[in-house]
Amino acid sequence: MELVYLQTFCEVVKWGSYSKAAEKLGYSQPSVTMQIKRLEESYGVVLLVRMGRGMKLTASGEALLPYAREMLRLHAESKEVVSQQGTGTMTIGTIETLAAYFLPAMLQQFQAKHPGITLSLLPGNEPSIIRAVKEGEQDFGFILDAPFTDPELVTRPIREEAFVIIAKPGHRFQSFSQVVAADLAGESLILTESGCTYRAFLLELLKARDIPHRVHFEFGSIEAIKQCVLHGWGVALLPRFAVEGDLIRRDLVAVPFVDEALSFQTQLIYSNRRWMPKAFLSFIEMMVAESGTVL
Repeated sequence: MELVYLQTFCEVVKWGSYSKAAEKLGYSQPSVTMQIKRLEESYGVVLLVRMGRGMKLTASGEALLPYAREMLRLHAESKEVVSQQGTGTMTIGTIETLAAYFLPAMLQQFQAKHPGITLSLLPGNEPSIIRAVKEGEQDFGFILDAPFTDPELVTRPIREEAFVIIAKPGHRFQSFSQVVAADLAGESLILTESGCTYRAFLLELLKARDIPHRVHFEFGSIEAIKQCVLHGWGVALLPRFAVEGDLIRRDLVAVPFVDEALSFQTQLIYSNRRWMPKAFLSFIEMMVAESGTVL
């Protein structure tokens, strides 16, 4: 027996009328009549009889009414308790750069408000993150790319990201106010691993403009890249947020990389089909509050 039938029963009792109950519930009158009939069939008794122009409870209806109201109350209470429940696991797919330098502070802020939520951070490349979010293996994904759209996903831009060329102190770039693609001619490049979106952007840009260069090292670790740069083995393109600490310590030189084709955003993605608990909605709100920040 469906709770909706009990709700309809209570509304008919409240208004004393099938038509009035139908109006309040947004049903047709025949639908209300059918629901009461099925409720009566379920109990094997007559619950309501017509009296004049209205409906009156039978003795069986009188007996059922307090139970119906209590069941509806308990159902509403259980929904509220479950929706407010702040426990569970939130899985987040992200690229290594964001996992190491952007997300920790944000996740700490979220967990302070939702201590019952266990956070599972799963580093990967962008295609694997998008696939996992689509297939429901991960609740959220963070990508760093040009504005991204997909009919199966909600994409929330968090912020535009600035990029820099990092070099060892004393490198010729230290006197530059900005670096453009042509300035990289002849430089040894230390790159992130294959599958990184901004690595692909840089290599395609240099190839399209026929700028000579040499790939010296490739690493999946941003810290390894910075150490190689620090030892003078080449220069690297990184998001500025990944080198903030190094700049404060003056370990590295970081010069803005400028190109009209460079437009990268940190973006939050999640399925447009899944139901979100309140804690997850709170997470989305917190991340979107970062929107408009430019680093």
